[in-house]
Amino acid sequence: MDWDKLDKTAFSVCDLADQDDDLAYWLSRSPQERLAAIEFLRQMMYDYDPATERMERVLEIDDLK
Repeated sequence: MDWDKLDKTAFSVCDLADQDDDLAYWLSRSPQERLAAIEFLRQMMYDYDPATERMERVLEIDDLK
């Protein structure tokens, strides 16, 4: 996904109960597709790119007695 090309101004926040078409759309999606959409929104919100982010490597040395 190219995050730079995403137009973040094209989104709006509204009550899902008022949007019958949106509700029907999401109810027609599989649970895997819904979770993928939530993950996509989470990555957009927190500016997270799984291809570049990695966990920090930690190495500890302990002397045995």
